[in-house]
Amino acid sequence: MGTLSGSGRAWRPHEIISDGPGAPDLVGRLDALGQDELTELLTERKALVFRGFDVPPDGIEPVLDRLVPGRLPYVHGNSPRTRVTGNLYTSTEYPQQYTISMHNELSYAHRWPVRLAFYCEKAADRGGATSVLDGALWLESLDAEVRDAFAGGIRYVQNLHDGYGFGKSWQDTFETSDRGAVDAFLRDSQAEWEWGPDGLRVTQLRPATVKHPVTGAEVWFNQADQWHPAGLGDKTSAELYDILSPEEFPQYVTFADGAPIPDAYIEQILGRGLENAVDVDWHTGDVLLIDNVLTAHGRRPFEGTRRVLVAMSG
Repeated sequence: MGTLSGSGRAWRPHEIISDGPGAPDLVGRLDALGQDELTELLTERKALVFRGFDVPPDGIEPVLDRLVPGRLPYVHGNSPRTRVTGNLYTSTEYPQQYTISMHNELSYAHRWPVRLAFYCEKAADRGGATSVLDGALWLESLDAEVRDAFAGGIRYVQNLHDGYGFGKSWQDTFETSDRGAVDAFLRDSQAEWEWGPDGLRVTQLRPATVKHPVTGAEVWFNQADQWHPAGLGDKTSAELYDILSPEEFPQYVTFADGAPIPDAYIEQILGRGLENAVDVDWHTGDVLLIDNVLTAHGRRPFEGTRRVLVAMSG
């Protein structure tokens, strides 16, 4: 079986392991568990890893029907990914040599998925773990100075081009070429937006933390470190500053009042998230289910070919 390696903290995702040959497949195991018990278990344990069921590619759909019923499209997502079928996507197409830092899916949006299910269609030759992190622990790990600075919330800025430019286009981001549909979505999202000759600019004010609707646990819940130039690395950040002003970046973040966020805060958020994360090492056919509020996720670099898919539910 794969290992769960990390910082040594007490929290670990809960493993549900196949009983072996002749035992029920994952669909049978989930049906025996039942939806109510699955929900209670996920809320209690924050992340569930299903090991040894060897789910084949043509068998993942009924599994997802049970884990993430009413799957959502990846509308307003900022990660590069491809729709595989229906509302099932590649987990990311970010270059494999880089770490993806910890984050909660669509935490910058007005609405976000409640659950995420990851399916390993093919494990990497080396590396490629999906990292998971207790969001309450992440919040607790930050210095009081940082927590206090973010208490007023965050201002996210997106500059989405019309087909040519840096970052994602607005068509890819919203999975439509209908401006009216985008207007309706953003109006419902309580965002501010402006169409220009080269694309769309979106501004959103969001909190830095949220409380889980069932447990009441307060968690770090934002993507400041992924939207800030300091989270890109010195070289990439310098190159962006040479070409554009910060407000022209494909995505940018400030405090809610527009004040800049110090690089040192971003470095602390990013570093302590990764330090406290637990790595879920994949074997082909494994499935991971996470509560998207209680649990942040990321990805370690890898070698060879890796194919991990993701589906989301509200």
